[in-house]
Amino acid sequence: MQPILEVRELSQIYGAGCPACFTSTGAQANTNICPHCGTVVAMQQVSFELYPGEILGIMGESGSGKSTLIKCLYFDQVPTSGQAIFWDKGKPQDLFQLNPAQQRWLGNHRFGMVYQNPHSGLNFRVSAGGNIAERLLMSDILNYGVIRNRARNLLNRTEVLPERMDELPSNFSGGMQQRVQIARALATDPPLLFLDEVTTGLDLSVQAKILDLILEIQQQLRVAMIVVTHDLGVIRLLASRTLVMKYGQVVEIGLTDQVLEDPQHTYTQQLVSSAL
Repeated sequence: MQPILEVRELSQIYGAGCPACFTSTGAQANTNICPHCGTVVAMQQVSFELYPGEILGIMGESGSGKSTLIKCLYFDQVPTSGQAIFWDKGKPQDLFQLNPAQQRWLGNHRFGMVYQNPHSGLNFRVSAGGNIAERLLMSDILNYGVIRNRARNLLNRTEVLPERMDELPSNFSGGMQQRVQIARALATDPPLLFLDEVTTGLDLSVQAKILDLILEIQQQLRVAMIVVTHDLGVIRLLASRTLVMKYGQVVEIGLTDQVLEDPQHTYTQQLVSSAL
């Protein structure tokens, strides 16, 4: 099967960098700060494939580089080096060779992002329906009736009452704000979604409902997803394959059941045992 996304040796550093940065940082060195030049190596030479309709989990502690990875893929950050090929309807798009206008078009039409903090993914100055309308307008849908009907259907799909579509996101609970973010991300029927710690800070019952919603969307729409989390429960429920990161490096990747039941890397073993 043709992957929808191929990532090759993606790296992100903050600082001048030196020839020893990669060999002196990472899981083995137990740091992401180069002792020779002080550069922070947020992510080093990350490679993986994502297939259509698949949910890939990216797991690791704070500072592991997992959020940096999807921020680069969603064009929120510019990586230092590496390549990512997005296969859009059979045509390869070399993400970091595109100009800013092309990147914006892909971000608005073919990708969706759900941030940990709803303030990063929603415009709190407009209504829930208005947030969806903003994204639809970017995709050249200009008919008011069509936009409003689409917004109502998306909010209904994410279990936000249609009668609340004209309310501001500030009137919603954290869990409801995440639902509106998901509805906004789905507005243009993107084949690829990025989800960055979407259940962090939510009550357990609300977390469960959000995770059920994500699974339902994936099963109904066959959207490929990259789910970033430090929560093994989220990984276990959502991801078919899991990639484990530590200090910017991928230390393990495999089927989720195998990674969690028989972890090979010492760090993964520590993560799993600490969650038991």
